[in-house]
Amino acid sequence: MTPFLDIPFLPEDSYIEFINSKSDQIDSIHFSLMGAQRLNNRVDPQSIDNLDAIIRMVEQVKVKNKYLLLNSLFYGPDLLTKNDHIAHLIACLDQCVTAGIVKGIIYCDQFLLQSLSLEAPELAKSLEAIPGTSTILDSQAKISSHLAYIGETNFRLPSKLTLDRSLNRNLEKLTDTVNWCRQGYPEIKIELLANEGCLPFCPYRRSHDAYIALGKHEGDDNSFHINNKFGCRQLLDKQPYRLLQSPFIRPEDMDSYLSQADLILLSGRAQGVDFLKKIISAYIAKNYEGNLLELLDSMNWLGNHLYIENSALSFDFANMLSVCNNRCDACGFCIELFKAIARPLNQGKTETEAITA
Repeated sequence: MTPFLDIPFLPEDSYIEFINSKSDQIDSIHFSLMGAQRLNNRVDPQSIDNLDAIIRMVEQVKVKNKYLLLNSLFYGPDLLTKNDHIAHLIACLDQCVTAGIVKGIIYCDQFLLQSLSLEAPELAKSLEAIPGTSTILDSQAKISSHLAYIGETNFRLPSKLTLDRSLNRNLEKLTDTVNWCRQGYPEIKIELLANEGCLPFCPYRRSHDAYIALGKHEGDDNSFHINNKFGCRQLLDKQPYRLLQSPFIRPEDMDSYLSQADLILLSGRAQGVDFLKKIISAYIAKNYEGNLLELLDSMNWLGNHLYIENSALSFDFANMLSVCNNRCDACGFCIELFKAIARPLNQGKTETEAITA
C-alpha cells in the first residue's frame, strides 16, 4: 500500500515502536526541537530537552520523510537580530542534517526563512521549505506566490504542499486547485489536514496563533485562558452544533479525498501519545466506532461532556456539508443533525443539554 499519512512525532519509546509497526502506511513524520532557547513557539507537549537524545530517537523511526517544525507564526526579534540566537538554531539544524534525520523544515515566518537562507546558505540548499498550515494555502494565487517566495531563498522547493482545511468542504474548489497543482507542479504531492477540528474560517485563528507565539516567546503563555474566555472555545460551548461545520475529514471519508490528494495530515501533538495512537489507527483502518470528538485535535476537550456517535453520520456527510453557506439562522441542518446524534455526558443543566433536548 502506498504510504499516505503525515503524523506528529513525540520522543517516546512506545510511540516509536507503534510508528514502526505502521510504517508501511506512514509517508512522513514531523517533529519539534526543544532546547534552552525554544525553537518552535507553538503548543508543545512535555518533552525532552536534549537534542542528541531527540536525534537518536528520530533515527529509530522507520519512515523515510522527516520534517522539522519551525512553524511558529512569528519568532521574537532576538532570534533574527542577535547572532548567538540564530547561530544556535543553525547549529541545531546542521546537527539534524548531518545525522540525516531531516528532509526539510515546516515554516510560517518568512522572516525566519530569509534569515536562515542568508546566514547559512549551504545548509538551506540541503533543505526543503514547506509552508505550514497557518499560511492558509487556499487558492492558486497564494500557492504560486509562496512557491515563488521560497524560490527567492536558498531553500529547495517543497516536495509536498498542505492545502488549507477550508477546501475540505469546498469539493469543487478543492478539485480545481488539486488539478491546477498537478499540471503546474507535478512533482509536488498534495496533502490535506484531516482532524484539526476548529471552526470553519475561524475568526480567532490568526490572533490565537499569535498569542501562542508571544506567550511561548515570553515564557508566559495565557493563550488557553484567552481562547477559553473570548475565543472559539466559548462559542462552541454555547453552540456545540457548530462543530459539525468544522472541515474535518473522518476516517470513513478518506477514500473520496485520497482520489484527489496524496497525503493526509494528522494533528494532535499536544494531546499526547495515546491520542495519536488512536487517531493513526482509526485513519489507517478508515473507520472509527466511538465518539467523533475523540478524533479531533482542537475539539477534543468537548469529548469530556459530549458524545457524538461517529457511525451515526452518513457516508456522504462530507458531500452534504460541502454546500454549507454558514447561515445557521436560515438553514438549521446542523442543529437538527446534532440533536439526533449528540448526547451530553456530564451532570447538570448545560448549554449542550439544552440544545440536545
